[in-house]
Amino acid sequence: MKAKSDFPSLNPKEPDGLKSDGTPYKVMIVDDSMFVKKQLIQIFQSEQYEVLDTAGDGEEAVEKYKEHHPNIDIVTMDITMPKMDGITALEKIIEFDKNAKVIMISALGKQELVKKSLLLGAKNYIVKPLDRKKVLERSLNVLTR
Repeated sequence: MKAKSDFPSLNPKEPDGLKSDGTPYKVMIVDDSMFVKKQLIQIFQSEQYEVLDTAGDGEEAVEKYKEHHPNIDIVTMDITMPKMDGITALEKIIEFDKNAKVIMISALGKQELVKKSLLLGAKNYIVKPLDRKKVLERSLNVLTR
């Protein structure tokens, strides 16, 4: 039987989701769309990030952020959601933890909401439909600056 070491690595680079000490970055995904949540989970897990939790609306996001704090490294936050929108949730999370690293996710045509969220403390944004490369680049950029 062949061991893993018998096969050459097709992807010799280190996964983006690991810190310099080898532990995974911890992510919380906030989106009311199950499809988008699953897509983000797959993208992050493919680079060995640990998806700590998910939330389907802003209220749940704020509760879960407080529950997991200080163990969350980054949050992806949809802008348009039921109960509490992503911008309000962002404000409440930043109020609770001014160093929170939140990346907003928005549909095309929501530039004004994206600008507002960046002014309120979001660290970056991603436009839907999601692009794996952009999600990973922007997340890593926010985590390492």
